[in-house]
Amino acid sequence: MKADVVVLPGDGVGPEVVNAGLSVLAAVCDAADIRVSVEVHPIGGRAIDDFGTPLPDETLEACKAADAVLLGAVGGPAWDHLRGEQRCEAGLLRLRRELDVFANLRPVKVHPHLADRSTLRSDVTTGTDLVIVRELTGGAYFGLPRGRTGTGPDEIARDSIVYSAAEIERVARVAFKLAQSRRGQLISIDKANVLFTSQLWREVVSALAVEYPDVALTHELVDSFAMRLVREPATVDVVVAENLFGDILSDEAAVLAGSLGLLPSASLGASDQGLYEPIHGSAPRLAGRGIANPYGTILSVAMLLRHSLHRDDLALAIESAVDVCITEDVLTADLGGTTGTDAVADAVAREALRHLGARTGAPW
Repeated sequence: MKADVVVLPGDGVGPEVVNAGLSVLAAVCDAADIRVSVEVHPIGGRAIDDFGTPLPDETLEACKAADAVLLGAVGGPAWDHLRGEQRCEAGLLRLRRELDVFANLRPVKVHPHLADRSTLRSDVTTGTDLVIVRELTGGAYFGLPRGRTGTGPDEIARDSIVYSAAEIERVARVAFKLAQSRRGQLISIDKANVLFTSQLWREVVSALAVEYPDVALTHELVDSFAMRLVREPATVDVVVAENLFGDILSDEAAVLAGSLGLLPSASLGASDQGLYEPIHGSAPRLAGRGIANPYGTILSVAMLLRHSLHRDDLALAIESAVDVCITEDVLTADLGGTTGTDAVADAVAREALRHLGARTGAPW
């Protein structure tokens, strides 16, 4: 088996956590006799410095041709002054739109060994195992008209939340199917008491429910659900939300796990190709110190293996290895540990190979 993976290290700690993830990917793929071709391209601030744009055409074309894309993080203080399409984040938004990866899966699972690392009580976070499905290519981040006009007290800034029924239906189907494979519960998030887009969202999702009789669908307003998410997260299975709401709620959910550095994500579309990245930012204050948490990136690699390469066995090996390493206190500074970025990756790779050897009988 052969796979072409484009790697976008990006800015800040991006290159460090991506290198950690790639070392784990290489270990399990070598063991499984999968030839992985890795092609590195710039994005974000470094691309702006070298090419004058956060998403060079060469990077975009390489991503379109790849089997999967692994991203680190973009942005930092050096580029915060930029506006409009020159922003680092604008390059990432364009990449998502061009790849048409419309469904962003963000799993949040609280490891028993880390239940006390959250600012919430352990009896609240224990047992949390949920997935937030975020619509990724519509809504306020892409709607038109948008922009700024005028100056001084007359200056106006405008963003538009725009959704079609088709956009809502396709991401809702992803969420329904995911719920079918889990505990059969789906919560759809909206603000239907105020927003027209949310009213359409609720109508479309409700109409789809009859096609999935084994899934219990409920609707919740985003503000009240934000409270539920930190009060009783263990009662939540699968959540589906529009772009802005999903962005905010999934970052909020990071407090449940104890650190943003633990959480992976997969952005998927109609094909097997996907964009995989940890949900954390570039953390420029940590860059170059070798202490960034790579678990989110490593688990994103597991999602890449599962969704794009269809090697669930290798994904499970990595996820099991991460569980073991966390249990054995292989933790970075954000979790109260002293293990460095590369040492975490080495530990996960060793444990993943042991897992594969124990399962297959091969002498890895």
